[in-house]
Amino acid sequence: MLPTENRLRRREDFATAVRRGRRAGRPLLVVHLRSGATDPHAPGESAPPTRAGFVVSKAVGGAVVRNKVKRRLRHLMRERVDQLPPGSLVVVRALPGAGDAEHAQLARDLDAALQRLLGGGAR
Repeated sequence: MLPTENRLRRREDFATAVRRGRRAGRPLLVVHLRSGATDPHAPGESAPPTRAGFVVSKAVGGAVVRNKVKRRLRHLMRERVDQLPPGSLVVVRALPGAGDAEHAQLARDLDAALQRLLGGGAR
């Protein structure tokens, strides 16, 4: 499970990541990344942690399928959150095919999208 300090919860933070961040699309998901965004709500001057949020619409499937996709994505992001710059905001939006996809397929798409956003991949 993704630790509480790494979860994106505020509507404004989701909007900031989607509107002002970079985007990388893959067949199963779209990843929005706002690098190094500062958190005005964080006390002190230490670097805020990277935070991730997930959007899984009804187009993906019923409630059971949507929750399964969210659990898988949270698990995958937990392993990858350390690769991102401190203070980053990440929004992962699942596309309709994500409900039928295997765990490994989601992992490949997430890795490819993050690699592209971090500057390691071609457009």
